[in-house]
Amino acid sequence: MSADIAHSLERNRDAADAATRQRVRRARIVLALGPLTALAGVVWAVLQPWRITLLHPSGQGFWWLVSEPPLYVVLVGVLFRLALAPGIVADLLDEEEGEP
Repeated sequence: MSADIAHSLERNRDAADAATRQRVRRARIVLALGPLTALAGVVWAVLQPWRITLLHPSGQGFWWLVSEPPLYVVLVGVLFRLALAPGIVADLLDEEEGEP
């Protein structure tokens, strides 16, 4: 094997390793979006507790108690992590293997 071919193979392997690291980094970011969104909802609820009428339900109906924006943000974060993120990550990692 000539030195030119060996250097070419090593450069190709380095480029493939860099692409793999980038895809893994993207997958970690996608997986972190759901928990970060849920955490933002919890922080919002802590910073503005008057928005959570569950803490003081004086005369409020069921839908008024359930319909709270910070609770929706937490719910969206959890649903994204459990329902959408695994499929997105699978697509990102399948792209690595050359599948369409």
